[in-house]
Amino acid sequence: MVKILYKPLGLLFGALGGVVAGALFKRLWALLDHGDDAPSATDEDRTWREVLTAAALQGAVYALVKAVIDRGGAAGTRRLTGTWPG
Repeated sequence: MVKILYKPLGLLFGALGGVVAGALFKRLWALLDHGDDAPSATDEDRTWREVLTAAALQGAVYALVKAVIDRGGAAGTRRLTGTWPG
């Protein structure tokens, strides 16, 4: 029963985590690149190095935030219900 109830909350927290990760990545990139927006893969004026660095950093930030949210949600569920949802 806990797994069924956890699923919608996990989806909601995942969506919120995406928003948090996006904001965190923008701030981090601004600190590293002196305020410019992160380059897209098709940005003609950016180098391969810039594009690939931005993509790797963005992936790492999203993965880290997702892991924190998933793990925190599971731990919170266990604290409330006594059952691990995974």
